[in-house]
Amino acid sequence: MLPKEVFLSHASKDRKFANALAGILREHGVPVWFSRTHIRGGQQWHDEIGAALRRCDWFVVVLSPNSVKSMWVKRELLFALQQNHFENRIVPLLKQPCDYEKLSWTLSIFQFVNFTGSFEEGCRTLLKIWGLGLDHVMKSPAG
Repeated sequence: MLPKEVFLSHASKDRKFANALAGILREHGVPVWFSRTHIRGGQQWHDEIGAALRRCDWFVVVLSPNSVKSMWVKRELLFALQQNHFENRIVPLLKQPCDYEKLSWTLSIFQFVNFTGSFEEGCRTLLKIWGLGLDHVMKSPAG
């Protein structure tokens, strides 16, 4: 079933990866919310994040050494883990090997989508979750 909207949680240092991923998802008809494209200057960014977390029906978290250190990724994940509407709809993406249990010990119960070998294969696996195929091959984003 196609998501109404995916919340894409990531560390700011992983922005290039998040941008590339969001672009692929949107090209395949999957609406994505993440802070880079949805928070305009002057807005209360924490209120915007909260509204998006309440509105979105899927939660995707990019895991990397950067995200493990991010207080906001941790807050977003912990909020998502407490929400019934994200039940069976939380998808951890392993961008780089990291100690992701620092974010939450519960992450190990989820099926991960592995991006460490190939961005293309990671996208293919992620899209399969929603019954979608990958339309084209893309190069791995820098960063």
